[in-house]
Amino acid sequence: MSDIVVVYHSGYGHTRKVAEHLAKAAEAELLAIDDNGDLPESAWDKLAQAKTIVFGAPTYMGNVSWQFKKFADATSKIWYMRGWQNKLFAGFTNSASPVGDKGLTLSWLQTLAAQHGGLWISLGMLPSNTKAAKNTDLNALGGSTGLLVQSPSDASVDEIPQGGLDTAAAFGTRIADITKKFV
Repeated sequence: MSDIVVVYHSGYGHTRKVAEHLAKAAEAELLAIDDNGDLPESAWDKLAQAKTIVFGAPTYMGNVSWQFKKFADATSKIWYMRGWQNKLFAGFTNSASPVGDKGLTLSWLQTLAAQHGGLWISLGMLPSNTKAAKNTDLNALGGSTGLLVQSPSDASVDEIPQGGLDTAAAFGTRIADITKKFV
């Protein structure tokens, strides 16, 4: 089992693809929240054993999907027992718009981690914000708290801007490096 687990919900497959890129670079295990907002029972044991938990969710209407929220609400017993106290956490989100209130989603994910007594891993890279910047650049959306990815509403899963996927991989590497320092 990996020390890093990525738990995510993906409504249309775009967030799943981002999760896969991040997980591959981090050598993390993927746990998908299903369309009913549930995880298999074995997933809870994997989350308990993990050193680092990465939250991933699409941004819908300025926050996580209801399926991710159902998962978060299901962690209340873990919260009460302090089961994830002092774990490392990180997060990412994806939406159709360049901004789309993704910052609210990341803030909410960071708050969830803090409620569990966790330590948050930021993106740790400068934004690509010059006139010459393109959506193929690393951190083209300028995230700091975590990974922000745009998947245009008419884009297939295979059309996610490469800069977002490359940033996901770089973030995965950062998460793995920091996890190793704390293990």
